[in-house]
Amino acid sequence: MNLDNVIAVRKTKTVYRDGDRCIKVFDEDYSKADVLNEALNQARIEETGLNIPKILEVTMIDGKWAIITEFIKGKTLAELIQEDIENKDKYLAMLVDIQLEVQSKTCPLLNKLKDKMNRKISQAELDATTRYELHTRLEGMPKHNKVCHGDFNPSNIIIAEDSTPYIIDWAHATQGNASADAARTYLLFWLNGDIDGAKTYLDLFCKKSNTARQYVQKWMPIVAASQSVKGNEKEREFLLSWVDVVDYE
Repeated sequence: MNLDNVIAVRKTKTVYRDGDRCIKVFDEDYSKADVLNEALNQARIEETGLNIPKILEVTMIDGKWAIITEFIKGKTLAELIQEDIENKDKYLAMLVDIQLEVQSKTCPLLNKLKDKMNRKISQAELDATTRYELHTRLEGMPKHNKVCHGDFNPSNIIIAEDSTPYIIDWAHATQGNASADAARTYLLFWLNGDIDGAKTYLDLFCKKSNTARQYVQKWMPIVAASQSVKGNEKEREFLLSWVDVVDYE
């Protein structure tokens, strides 16, 4: 196995290319359960028929867990936007179309988004009253069972050389309400400092999915609170500021 060609470095993992294989190697102290859950998510999503890199192997390399998948040759949507900024709206429309394709699928064995959010809200650095309000709001939201990616953004879409879009990084996949996943994508644009991109994305999502903007906005405090549990101090501060946003009743 050749680990000379590094293609991405993240906080807890390094991704390599070895011919037509992609090798994601996790840090030594990375949770075994999380690695196996990510591989299981991806294997389950494969069964939906979505375009994703197929899992080839889960193994250990020098005492570290690794997930080996097909390597998809192409560019991410994030790279395409950067190279062709004048056509950003076209790429954002493509992003939404791909997200709606994901959300058109069901995958009954995935973890439930609502359960995950309830657990995260309980862990958030918020006072008991705010946590209670968020749990109550979450409980009142419509229960759906659509596939939700959990980290859907332009850097997780690879456009292959034949123009086929492939969706990567299924570590956070769940089944639940599509608008919660849209709220997450909107906040990811904000976290990335792309406020205009966030607004354009939300407009496109609401238009293409025939969803009221207010409905997606109702999810934002819930999503922000649940996402604040992980991440660095700056991100946590930003996300917690969204917990108190005006109620769009």
